[in-house]
Amino acid sequence: MIDTPQDHIGLTDLRASRRYFAKFGRITGHLAAVAAMMQAEERLRPEEAAILTEYVQGIAYSFRALGLKYLLVGRDPGHPLGALEMDDHESGFPVFNEILVMANDAQQAARHLAEMPGAEELKAAMVEEIISARTVPTRLQFTLSQRLYYEELQRGHLFWAQNDPRVQWLSGLKERRRYLVHWAVYDSQVNLPTIYLLEIEDTGRTALPKDGRRWPELQAHLMGQALGGLKLLTIARGLDEAFDDLHPKRLRRLHIGPMYSHAFTRQSGPLRDVLAEARAPQGQDWALAWTDELLESERVTTERAGWFGSVEREIFALDPFSGRGAETGATRMERGIVLPERPYQVLAEKNPPGFASVIKYVVGAGDRILRY
Repeated sequence: MIDTPQDHIGLTDLRASRRYFAKFGRITGHLAAVAAMMQAEERLRPEEAAILTEYVQGIAYSFRALGLKYLLVGRDPGHPLGALEMDDHESGFPVFNEILVMANDAQQAARHLAEMPGAEELKAAMVEEIISARTVPTRLQFTLSQRLYYEELQRGHLFWAQNDPRVQWLSGLKERRRYLVHWAVYDSQVNLPTIYLLEIEDTGRTALPKDGRRWPELQAHLMGQALGGLKLLTIARGLDEAFDDLHPKRLRRLHIGPMYSHAFTRQSGPLRDVLAEARAPQGQDWALAWTDELLESERVTTERAGWFGSVEREIFALDPFSGRGAETGATRMERGIVLPERPYQVLAEKNPPGFASVIKYVVGAGDRILRY
């Protein structure tokens, strides 16, 4: 057993570990289809859907790399192997430290690969050991799995603990230019990927991406505010006050997860009960939730700045229903869930409180995605 916090477990069983990674491989594949459907339904703009798909693909690559790293967990190549540590109580995702270690490994991937035999050489040595010694070449298998892991890291495009802001031009060329800035983090408090999309208007003298002063300052500011506990209203107002010539018009945050699985997680609540009752076959025992928060600027006011100047300030629209805007700090908040057909049938029959407004995407036969 691995000594872990009470809400973390180490996947030390080989079959369980491989089922876990296979499960996430399917889930991330479905998420790309869900993003395309959300675009078709006009719940996501085309540029937002493309960015979301890119981050989801990065999550998939990260899981593929970790699957290679822990490919032989539970087998003994002559020394104890580590096991993936996952948050089985809250998120169902790997713990934050796994993502940090993976980033550190990526920095040293080239050195490790230079010191290792090539893949073909390792395969030839395995065949020779099987034929001559008639033993399972566990140590060689482990070396090959680590080589494949470092090769995957070297390819890049993974989802890191911090994915720094990038900017995409939308419209405008002179006095007012509009950009879409996006960044993402792996939230260390809840062990979940979180994606930010910011539509911003630039009235500065130099275009934002070419401004050697404002663009680095904005990147640092946004990463410093990328905390799941902060309301979107707090983030947007802080940005609006820190940069007089950058005007946040639309801020969106997507929390990917938690992942629920009767076989792997111990969350409480209706979804746990639904999965337990569904008794879905292997590969269909899961549900992935997400939260979509959106804050939009409603109007602009002008404030005095200095002796003769003035600056624009945004007034943000808050959710008008039941006074929830002050509570959520957002114009709108939606929750969604992706799950296979059998768990959905149980969810529909039980109809637990609070799920009527949840957007449901159901994976049917042939991996077809249906919306309910």
